[in-house]
Amino acid sequence: MKTYLAKMRAERTRAPSPDWQDALWSWLGAFSGMGAICWLNAHWLSHHLLIVASFGATSVLIYAAPDSPFAQPRNVLFGSMLSALVGVACFKLLGSTALAVTLAVSLSVLAMQLSHTVHPPGAAAALGAVIGGEATATLGWWYPLMPIGIGCSVMLVVAILVNNLARHRRYPRYW
Repeated sequence: MKTYLAKMRAERTRAPSPDWQDALWSWLGAFSGMGAICWLNAHWLSHHLLIVASFGATSVLIYAAPDSPFAQPRNVLFGSMLSALVGVACFKLLGSTALAVTLAVSLSVLAMQLSHTVHPPGAAAALGAVIGGEATATLGWWYPLMPIGIGCSVMLVVAILVNNLARHRRYPRYW
């Protein structure tokens, strides 16, 4: 038991001071990516749901932590879409219930791990499929494609363009 509890003790670490230039590049990416999605939502796809909460977390990864394995295009796109598909299936089978929520999140984690496409906001996309209300329920099996697939694709294009403007950034690291 002592060994088990010792694992929970954190080590002291000193965080490096923030790099304001890197933070500004992250801000520019997040602003541009979400701005593009909002513009598309307002002007081109105004009758469809295009903005979902998981895009906020995706923005943190692809713009502020672009070197993370979770931020690479394959993970962002396929992890999110696969998870959304799992979420829709859980909603269709069990409705908006606690069991559907539990299965959507846990099965999306399993599916992403087994497919090597782990993207933490993907679990939020699965959760959104179950608890997203009427707008999400109306989309049904289209939800993984739109808003999830289209929104992730737009943000990835912006991430590739903005992240590579900075001399010290390279995105993606791999496909």
